Amino acid sequence: MLYYILQKSHSLLCAFASLRDIINPFNFSFSRNALPIFLIFMLLISPAQLVAENLDSEPFEWTSLPDLPQAISGQFVGVSNNALIVAGGSYFPVSPFEGGKKVWVNTIYVLEANATSWQLADSLARPLAYGATINLDDGVLIIGGSDSQQMYRDVFKLEWKNGKIHQIPFPPLPQPCAMSGAAKVGNYIYVAGGQTSHNPDSALKNFWRLDLAQLGAGWQELTAWPGAGRILPVVASQDNAVYVISGCVLIQDASGNIARNYLTDGFKYVPQSKWEPIADVPVPVTAAPGISYNQTFLLVFGGDDGTLAHRVTELKDDHPGFSHDVLAYHTITDTWQKIDQSPVALVTTNIVQFNGSIVIPGGEDRPGHRSSAVYSAKFSETPGQFGLLNYLVLAAYLLSLLVIGFYFSKREKSTDDFFLGGKRIPWWAAGLSIYGTQLSAITFMAIPAKAYATDWVYILGGLGIVAVAPIVVYYYLPHFRRQTITTAYEYLEERFNLAVRLFASAAFILFQLGRMGIVIFLPSIALTTVTGIDMITCILLMGVLCTIYTALGGIEAVIWTDVLQVFVLLGGAILSLAVISLSIDGGMGEIVRIGALDAKFHTFNWTWDYTVTAVWVVLFGNLMGNLMPYTSDQVVVQRYLTTVDEKQAARSIWTNAAITIPTQLIFFGLGTCLYVFYKTNPELLNLNLQTDAIFPWFISQELPAGISGLVIAGLFAAAMSSLDSSMNSVSAALVTDFFGRFRKSISQSDSLKLARWLTVLMGIIGTGTALLLATFEIKSLWDVFFKLLGLAGGSLAGIFALAVFTRKANGMGTLVGAISSAVILYFIQSATEVHFFLYAAVGILSCFVIGYLASLIFTEKA
Repeated sequence: MLYYILQKSHSLLCAFASLRDIINPFNFSFSRNALPIFLIFMLLISPAQLVAENLDSEPFEWTSLPDLPQAISGQFVGVSNNALIVAGGSYFPVSPFEGGKKVWVNTIYVLEANATSWQLADSLARPLAYGATINLDDGVLIIGGSDSQQMYRDVFKLEWKNGKIHQIPFPPLPQPCAMSGAAKVGNYIYVAGGQTSHNPDSALKNFWRLDLAQLGAGWQELTAWPGAGRILPVVASQDNAVYVISGCVLIQDASGNIARNYLTDGFKYVPQSKWEPIADVPVPVTAAPGISYNQTFLLVFGGDDGTLAHRVTELKDDHPGFSHDVLAYHTITDTWQKIDQSPVALVTTNIVQFNGSIVIPGGEDRPGHRSSAVYSAKFSETPGQFGLLNYLVLAAYLLSLLVIGFYFSKREKSTDDFFLGGKRIPWWAAGLSIYGTQLSAITFMAIPAKAYATDWVYILGGLGIVAVAPIVVYYYLPHFRRQTITTAYEYLEERFNLAVRLFASAAFILFQLGRMGIVIFLPSIALTTVTGIDMITCILLMGVLCTIYTALGGIEAVIWTDVLQVFVLLGGAILSLAVISLSIDGGMGEIVRIGALDAKFHTFNWTWDYTVTAVWVVLFGNLMGNLMPYTSDQVVVQRYLTTVDEKQAARSIWTNAAITIPTQLIFFGLGTCLYVFYKTNPELLNLNLQTDAIFPWFISQELPAGISGLVIAGLFAAAMSSLDSSMNSVSAALVTDFFGRFRKSISQSDSLKLARWLTVLMGIIGTGTALLLATFEIKSLWDVFFKLLGLAGGSLAGIFALAVFTRKANGMGTLVGAISSAVILYFIQSATEVHFFLYAAVGILSCFVIGYLASLIFTEKA
C-alpha cells in the first residue's frame, strides 16, 4: 500500500513539474507538452480498470478461522480489544436421537487477531447459553440466557484487557429471559422477544431499553411491536432504527403440546416514534445470525424456515440442515433479495465484525448437532462495469477542459482578466456559472439521494435562493458594482477599516482551504465505485487537470467549464428521468402511485419544533443560509463582477434564481424515480454502495454507453468546478487583499505571475489534502476541523449585513459581533439540538445584533 501511494504521489509531482514547464515563463501559447500530460494521466488508469469488469460476482469471500475447541451452540459472541470472544453455549455429548442430554458450559474462549488457536481465558459464573449479545466499544454485553434448569435476568460485560477477562455487572433484566434478540442504537440497548422458562405457554412480547449513560435507572419497558410475541427473532439496528424480524410463535397443538409457528413478518422501531411493519422476509429465518452492513442493508445468514420441523425425529441425523441462503434487506426500498449462499448453515449463534471481516463461530448445523467451525466472510468490492466507450468519452471530456484552459490563456493579460474575465462575461454565462458553482458534485449526488432515501421536505430550501435574489440585486449588488473592486472584502475596508477587510478575507481563505480537499475527496468515493478507477487516480485526475486549466485560463476558463458542466449534468438528470419512466411498467403514473403510497412526496412538517425540518425551519433556515454564499463568499460575488455592468450582473443573479425551482423539481423527482426503480428492481442494488452514490451508480449501469460516460464526466467536472472556483477566488483574495494591499508598487505582469503561481499552489494543497483524506484515517478529525471553520460563515454574512443595512456600525463593533457570533454558534452546535438549517440564522443575526450594539459602545472617531 505504501509503495502504491508513493507511486501515485510520484505521478502527481511529475505532473505538477510538467505544469511548471508549461506555464514558465508565463507565456501561455498552446504547448506541445499539454497532450502528453493529459495522456500520462489517462494512463494512470490501468488496463484492468479500463475494462472494469466485475470478475468476482459473489459478494463474499469465505475463509475459515481456527476451529473452536468444542462444538457448541447458543454461545455468546463478541469482540473486545481486537480479540474474538466466545462464551458459554451448549452441546450434546451423545446424539439426542440416541438418548443424549443437552449440556450447558461456562467456558470463555479467546482468539486474538492473527492467532492460530483459541485459548481458554476464563469461566462464567455459571453455565449459560441462548441469551442475547451486544458489542460495545470496550467489551461484550451478555444479556439473559439459560442453563439446564432455568432462565436468568443477569446482564454483564466481558472485557478482554491485558491478557485477562474482566466481568462487569450491569442492571438485570425486568424478568428472566432467553431465546431473545438485542440491538444497540446510539447510547441505548434494546431487547426483544424470548421466553421465561423451558416450558413456556407462550413467547414474550417484550421490548426493553437500557440507557448506557444512566445505568442506575435500569431497564425501561417500551411498547412492543404490533405483531405476535416470539422467540429467536432476528434483531438488528440500522440507520438509528431497531428491526425485529421473523422468529417463532409458541402455540398449543391438538395434543396439548407446545409447538412452534414460524413467522415471516418484521417490524421497524425508530426511537421516539411508532412501530412500522416492513416487508415480509421471503421465508422464515428463525434463529439466524443477522448483522447490519453499510448504510442501508441488514444481512441475514440462513435460519430455520420450519419446513422440516415436524420431521426432526423421523430424519434424525439424516436431516439436511438449515438454509444456506444469505438474504439482504434494504431499509430504504423495503425489499428483500437473495445475494449469496454461505458454505455452512448455522443457527443459534451470533455474527460479529472482527479483524476486517464478519465471523460466524460455531452454532447448530442441524437439529441436535453442533459445529466447531468458524467461518469468516470478507465483503467483495462490486465495481461498476463502465466500459471502454465510456472511458473514451470521459477522456474526451477531460481533454476539452484542457482545451478551454489553453484557449482562454491567450486572453489573460492582467489580473483584471485573470480574476474578472476583463468584465466581458455574458450575463447568462455568469448566471449559469453561479448555479454551477453552487451545484457541486456533492450536491448533484446528494439531492437525488436525499429524496431517494427520505422525501421532499428539503425541496422548500430552494425557495431560499429565490427569496435571496431580490435582496442581493437591490441592496448588495450596488455596493459591489459601483466601486472598482476585485474582491468583496475591499468594500469592507471602505465601509469599516482595514482590520475588518483582512479578518473577512482571512476567514474566507481558511474556509476554502479546508473545503478544497473535501469537494474532490467525497465525489471520488462515488466515482471510484461506479467507474472502477481507484480513488487515488480519481483525485489526481481531478486535481491536476483542474489546476492546469485554472492556472492557464483564469476565471474565464472556470466560468465556461461551469456552463458546460451545467448543461451536461441537467441533461443527464432529464435523460435519467426518461430512462426510468420507460423502464417501469406503467411509466410515470406508476412512479407517482408508488411514491405517493410510500409517502415519498411528503413535503410539509407542520410543527414549531426547532429541532426538526419543520416548514418554518426549512424556509427561514435556507433563506438565511443562502445569504452567506450570495452576499459574502468571494466565489459567488466574483461572478457578479465579471459582467460588463450592474444591469448585466443583476440579470445573472435572476438567471440563477429562475433555474433553481425547475431544477429542484428535476432533482427531487429524480430521487423519487430512483426509489421506485430500485424498489421494483432490488437485485440491481450494489451492496457496497453508499446512499449518496445511488445516482452515479444508476448513471453508470443503466444509461446507454457513451451517454453514461458523458454524465459521469460531468460529475468529474462538477467536482473540479468546486475546486477551480476556490482556487481562483482564494488566489484573488491573497493577491488583492494582502499582497496588492501592502505592495502598491507591484506591476500588473508580476501580479499576474503571482496569481498563477498561487493558483497552482492552491491546486497542490487541495489535491494533496484529498489524497491525505483518502489514504489516512483522519476523516473524523477533518470533519471537526471543517465544522470549526464553518463557524465563520455566519459571521461573514453578518459583517456584510452590518455594512449594507446600517450606518452606525463601525469596525470595532463589527469585529466584536463577528467573534461573538462564532462563539455563540459553537455553543449552539455543541450544546443544543437546534436543527442545522438554523445555524446560519443564528450566526448572521447574532453577529448583526451584537455588532450593532457593540458599535454604539465602541464609538470611533470620524
